[in-house]
Amino acid sequence: MPRYHPTLLLSALLLGLCALPAAAQPAGAAGLDALPRPSTPPAETGPVVPAQVERWRREAEALEHGDGVPRDAVAAAQLYCRAARFGDPVAQFNLAWMLVNPRGIARDDAQAAHLFAAAAEQGMVQAQNMLAAMGTPQGPPPACLRPPDSDPAPLAAAPKKSAQLAAIKPPPPPANAPAAIVRYVDLHAPDYQLAPHLVLAVMARESNFDPQALSPKNAQGLMQLIPETAARFKVAKPSDPAQNIRGGMAYLRWLLAYFEGDLLLTLAAYNAGERAVERYQGVPPYAETRNYVLRIIASMNGQLVHPFDPSVTSPSPMLPLRRAGLASSGRGK
Repeated sequence: MPRYHPTLLLSALLLGLCALPAAAQPAGAAGLDALPRPSTPPAETGPVVPAQVERWRREAEALEHGDGVPRDAVAAAQLYCRAARFGDPVAQFNLAWMLVNPRGIARDDAQAAHLFAAAAEQGMVQAQNMLAAMGTPQGPPPACLRPPDSDPAPLAAAPKKSAQLAAIKPPPPPANAPAAIVRYVDLHAPDYQLAPHLVLAVMARESNFDPQALSPKNAQGLMQLIPETAARFKVAKPSDPAQNIRGGMAYLRWLLAYFEGDLLLTLAAYNAGERAVERYQGVPPYAETRNYVLRIIASMNGQLVHPFDPSVTSPSPMLPLRRAGLASSGRGK
């Protein structure tokens, strides 16, 4: 966890220390516009595991505070940025704190607000306090919250016809999937124009096939439906396994249409909500959501697209912006 006490952080902001013009900053902080602006770290060349992300953050903390190494704010900010892109909430918070003070790098309240928001959305109380004082972030998220370039990107548009489901080579059902559930999904997934292995992969991550699973957010059952989603898809009794599965499949079908068959976006939205996906124009920078999406994709042999029915709902207005961004970065194919 960061070194800063949440009460002290909020008090500092409310006192206006972070809002003073350059001429009124404390001694030694003059000429803030001349401070360096760290560049976005280069793309990763291979898979990144959570332990590596934590190492980046701890190296950044040492560089920021001069713990056993010469203090280097620019290098610290770049390492925080690298960890922030992989969803580390402490790195997101610490980089935002450097940007609002500022601590050896140019001040940027706009970027800081987005970074505080990302950490707050992951449940970090200190970030929630800071965000409440700063207000809603404006404009697009900064580069330090964009999905890493090493993340998979769709290579082609998803097919729209459910008949093309037959062309998808399915992996075997998860080893711990009860036979009765596998049979039920095999029988009813086609009613929702879904590949059964997609439904089973989501179910495995959501509940590990426990029909009584209940999350701290009151998500229920095999497909972990929160009350709002259950009501939205007319699930009268979420505790009933059959109703729960059907509600989860209805939501998956809707998300696939909304994100035009992009499984990265569909799975991220199932976990974090479609508004979060739209805000970040991709998988949100939340460690839990990133892990959720990448594990399901891996269990599906790397499948990134799925047929969808465009009659279910209009597509997300975010999609053209996402595709333009992927094209400009050279990742859109």
